[in-house]
Amino acid sequence: MTAARVTLCFLLRDGDSGPEVLLGLKRTGFGTGKMVGIGGHVEPGESEAEAVVREVREETGVTVRQEDLADAGVVQFVFPAKPAWDMHTRLFTARRWVGEPEESDEIMPQWFQTGVLPVDRMWQDADHWLPVVLEGGRVNVVVTLNSDNETVASSVSLLP
Repeated sequence: MTAARVTLCFLLRDGDSGPEVLLGLKRTGFGTGKMVGIGGHVEPGESEAEAVVREVREETGVTVRQEDLADAGVVQFVFPAKPAWDMHTRLFTARRWVGEPEESDEIMPQWFQTGVLPVDRMWQDADHWLPVVLEGGRVNVVVTLNSDNETVASSVSLLP
């Protein structure tokens, strides 16, 4: 079985108290109840950039153009206890978009200071790679989850 192709986009802005990132409270599907990046599955025939543009629009009402996306790398998620959940996740950031984030059936968007992320409400792996992405870096990480499909067994960076 091959890993699902997924994309995430982190919208970044300069807030009154410093840099901010848009995350969303997942209301349905995989990760319900967690604070997550905006994104989802790549549909057949779509590029990863096309998929993330579509997902951001569907989940938040915001329009991001492909040329405004910055490639932030890849996170491979390995779920040994549930291989059907394995994901190859392409990460993007964007500092330019049109519109204000609005709630959808799937996501309740919220801005957070990049230095004060709600890690207690996120997937446990986020603090292994997300700070690097929010600082403008790129990652290439393999995250393996424990049999509870929640806690991190290992996180290995493939970048030098």
